[in-house]
Amino acid sequence: MQSVVANASRRPVTGNLVVRASFRLHQLRSFTSLNSETPYNICFLRHGQSTWNRDNRFIGWTDTPLTEDGILEARAAGSIIRKSGMMFDEVHTSLLRRSIRTVNIVLMETGQEYIPVSKSWRLNERSYGDLVGHNKKDMVKKFGKDQVKRWRRSYNEPPPPMAPDHPYHPKFEPRYRDVRNQVAKERRRFCSFFCTHFLFFSKSADDPKIPLSESLKDTVERSSVYWDRVIAPSLKEGKTLLVVGHENNLRSILMRLEGIHQDDMIHLSLPRSQPLAYRLDEETLEPLDSTLDGATGFLRGHWLGGDQTVAEILDRDHKQVYDTTIEHNLETESSQWKTTLMANKEAHAEYEEDERKVAS
Repeated sequence: MQSVVANASRRPVTGNLVVRASFRLHQLRSFTSLNSETPYNICFLRHGQSTWNRDNRFIGWTDTPLTEDGILEARAAGSIIRKSGMMFDEVHTSLLRRSIRTVNIVLMETGQEYIPVSKSWRLNERSYGDLVGHNKKDMVKKFGKDQVKRWRRSYNEPPPPMAPDHPYHPKFEPRYRDVRNQVAKERRRFCSFFCTHFLFFSKSADDPKIPLSESLKDTVERSSVYWDRVIAPSLKEGKTLLVVGHENNLRSILMRLEGIHQDDMIHLSLPRSQPLAYRLDEETLEPLDSTLDGATGFLRGHWLGGDQTVAEILDRDHKQVYDTTIEHNLETESSQWKTTLMANKEAHAEYEEDERKVAS
């Protein structure tokens, strides 16, 4: 499988250059990770339930907050990570508050509020275009299950584009001011490929437009820039990372990491608030384990909460969108996955009580 990180161009090095190269390699590998109790070096986590997850609406770049259940899901995820013994050196997430708050809650649960957190628009959810705000099951009834599934899960078929006057258009969001400035600089440097595939510029070089719609292919292109420039170098230094994001953004990263064929991506879904931990080779950044998970059948990572819990959540999520015979909202009813979350909450309460006893 092709390495996740492209090989840098090479040239012969001699004399002092060899010494400096060796010293630099030593520096990169001399970082001592806080994660000394587990073999993993990266963990992926989708955010907790937001208001539009609960309401079964397409979200995209819309900044929806966590619900009370979403807070509980994030706390449970943090509890699962804490019990695993995994610790992180840094966190990477998007500019959307459902993801940012999930990070804050998880770090609180694990007692790691002190580590650095990096936020980037490149880790945002994909843009769902004109579908944003619409109920997913209503769209299935209107356009058919196959069409909606292609919009949601295929590799290169984006949803219909968002109109400039769409009520949830993010173009006026102040958080994306830096996006415009950053991409304008990238345009001046090497825009011939990246910008033509993701951000479409107006005549002003300082005013690139927010994407009107994105396929998974588009999302792969922007998340790959962040992986190559930020995440991969940190992993090669020996750091252990937590990446908290959104379903399609995480799918775009896992597609590259696992080498999943684009035709198979339509079958890969990811649950909320279930930590997925990987052991990666520090040189190639390829997964070291060969066994595929039992929940999706595509991933060589380890679901810290168990494959069975993940499978149950994915089954519920599929029915919530595509089974038009179910009229009630599966996101708001009690089920086995919520029982599991409550069990983790109770475990955390016991942990907090133990901590209070130690402190006193």
